[in-house]
Amino acid sequence: MGILEQLLAIARVTFSESIRQPVVAVVALTGVIILVLSNPLTTFTLEDDQRMLVEVGMSTTFLAGLLLAVLLATSVLTREIENRTVLTVVSKPVDRPVLLLGKFLGVLGAILASYAFLACVFMLVVRHGVMPTVTTPYQMPVLIFGIGAALLAIGFAGFANYFYGWSFGATTVLTGIPLLLLAFLAALPFKHDFSVLPLHPPPSNVPGYTPDDLGRFVLKNLNLELWKAIALAGVGLTVLTAFAVAISTRLGLVLTLVTTIGVFVMGLLSDWVFARRIASLDKAIAANPAGVWWDADHLTWGLCKFAQAIIPNFQTFWLVDAVNQKKPIVFFASQGDAETQAYGLMVLGYGALMTAMALALGTLLFQRREVG
Repeated sequence: MGILEQLLAIARVTFSESIRQPVVAVVALTGVIILVLSNPLTTFTLEDDQRMLVEVGMSTTFLAGLLLAVLLATSVLTREIENRTVLTVVSKPVDRPVLLLGKFLGVLGAILASYAFLACVFMLVVRHGVMPTVTTPYQMPVLIFGIGAALLAIGFAGFANYFYGWSFGATTVLTGIPLLLLAFLAALPFKHDFSVLPLHPPPSNVPGYTPDDLGRFVLKNLNLELWKAIALAGVGLTVLTAFAVAISTRLGLVLTLVTTIGVFVMGLLSDWVFARRIASLDKAIAANPAGVWWDADHLTWGLCKFAQAIIPNFQTFWLVDAVNQKKPIVFFASQGDAETQAYGLMVLGYGALMTAMALALGTLLFQRREVG
């Protein structure tokens, strides 16, 4: 068996084991309940209810993925090392880096599948929108298509569980992703009462007002910028999963959980802890040109720069503020526009670099780990 076949086999088995964990179904169900309840609960802001709905829903979706990353990724190797079951794999001609990468890909697939499931629910909730008054109509296409897709997923999962013994939670999540996505797409062209705007509406008699046509209506409801923000937040989950798997090669389950959460918290505070300190040290160093590289300011500056480089900045992956401020998330900037940055591409590159660094660290730690 070649290296690629070994990698895919390990990833497939790890994905199957991870997605069938009861915690996946519990987190997914809890996330769905919070997302649905966020619609009525965000109507009390007295200002921008829809913005609060987006922030609460996005936070719920990301935190659910974070919880799964911590619980699944931290146990993917730790439990097998403690139970000595990993010996059955490493005793065969399977290199440890291949085992580590396969475990990472498998658990990442389970985490991103659960994340995509909740993201589809979240987008349906956003498409329905907040109901600030009692006269605001229900978005019947969203409710009918969304509830119908959920019932189909649950019904198929129950059927497969009863007749074939498939995991009910895993089947519901995996089946719900395409069904909920289709429900979201099916609801795009319809207004609250299933009416449809014309493709080419007649011009308005009101000066300066252009009536919406079907194309603009669908594009607005599609909410591409929010989809981009969800995708880039998923890159942050990928980085955290890589660090969790790397840490689990050396530490036990509890210490791995604590360390992974610590990396996430430090990543959230990176700008406040390190960037602010670096900016103040830059001013102090510039004001003292006679200083040498081994003085306190230079050494502190170097330590802060090093910590900022190795600890992933998770604020980089959080772009909900840009969505709420109606700013586009650009992936490929044109050369003629000097003010536009390809921020999406930079986030993808930064996430790939942090993921590779975490996996390299995990390989180094796992290579000399005693598992016998």
